[in-house]
Amino acid sequence: MAPNDSAETTGEATGTVVGRRKAARYFVPVAVAGVAAATIGLVPALANSGDPDLPKISAQELIEKIAASDEEQLSGTFKISTDLGLPLDGLAGSFVPGAGSDDDKGAAAPQDRLMELTSGTHTLRVAVDGPEKQRLSILGDASEYSVVHNKGEVWAYDSKSDEVYHAEAPAGAGSAEEAPKAPKGVPATPKDFAEQALAAVGDTTSVTVDGTAQVAGRDAYQLVIKPKQSGSTVGSVRIAVDAENGVPLKFTLAAAAGGKAVVDAGFTKVDFAKPAASSFDFTPPKGAKVTEADELETGKDEHGAAQKALPEQLSGQIPGLEGLGGSEGVNVIGKGWTSIAAIEIPGGKGLPTAGSGDVPAEAQGFLDALGDKVTGKFGSGTVFKTRLVNALVTDDGKVYVGAVTKDALVRAADGAK
Repeated sequence: MAPNDSAETTGEATGTVVGRRKAARYFVPVAVAGVAAATIGLVPALANSGDPDLPKISAQELIEKIAASDEEQLSGTFKISTDLGLPLDGLAGSFVPGAGSDDDKGAAAPQDRLMELTSGTHTLRVAVDGPEKQRLSILGDASEYSVVHNKGEVWAYDSKSDEVYHAEAPAGAGSAEEAPKAPKGVPATPKDFAEQALAAVGDTTSVTVDGTAQVAGRDAYQLVIKPKQSGSTVGSVRIAVDAENGVPLKFTLAAAAGGKAVVDAGFTKVDFAKPAASSFDFTPPKGAKVTEADELETGKDEHGAAQKALPEQLSGQIPGLEGLGGSEGVNVIGKGWTSIAAIEIPGGKGLPTAGSGDVPAEAQGFLDALGDKVTGKFGSGTVFKTRLVNALVTDDGKVYVGAVTKDALVRAADGAK
């Protein structure tokens, strides 16, 4: 009989999860749209039949099993599918911190190429051998994009454009923390996704064990995380955890409104044996254009200071936005799954309008089609929606954003008056 533990747990067990980021930190991070930082999902529903008969385990014990997982070697293939419900294909890229043209950053630079994961379905191949060797590849129909970290060096290669990106760690670097990485963003693997979700567990969250499954040929328990609060756009998070070693094999976030998973991230094949050393070898192909990381001056304003985009600030806060509390011009309203970030737009102006002469009438119609006009005690504004993260831009220059419903955003704006 499949285990079914309904006991709830709080944030007490998650300290070790956050503090012991073992196997997860060995994956080359994948930068994904900041607004998608809270969008996590699962590949199709776990097996409908043949679920393994495993010993009963509590939610607390399963969380501790994830935290104690210390697998440093694996290889495999997994899929990520993202469905934010944006009105235009590829619009997610406009939310990405640092997103820009290839002319600015090089076609092989991870900052740009890994943004492809913000929409559609992608097959990835991964190999990991401890903190010094990782490889992550995005497989295309007739091309492949790979990021390779090998003992303090990072190479990225785009076979389609035949361009190479290269970065070196500071002298003496040899650990995972010191090695160069792709830009911070949404995690690359089910393990990474799981740790972010578990970091959000607290008194606003219900955590249970809901049966077992077979994932990539491995026996797994299913951990289910659900908001206790109303008003969140998050329905549930489901994590399939390897019964033997505690490694998350699939990660699920379902929207409260139902329908297709917002994002699928799950292994289809996985092997915990040591990968071949050749997996981490890389030599630029003859004739390929090579761009060094120090040649790319990106993410700078006219004063040379690194820009801090809101989506980047939001990354890693799943589902809460508490980490924004100390940011200049940002106030966090509420807590847990229904927390909302309130941001002051410099100059105190809202969206441009055709009446103001700032935009053509045709462009105004396009903007109106993307959002819903709302009014309240705060005045008036426009709500821009995805299936998970929504934002209210008021006409007097304030932004309210979170993984909450339109009504929750309006209430927050009303209460802030």
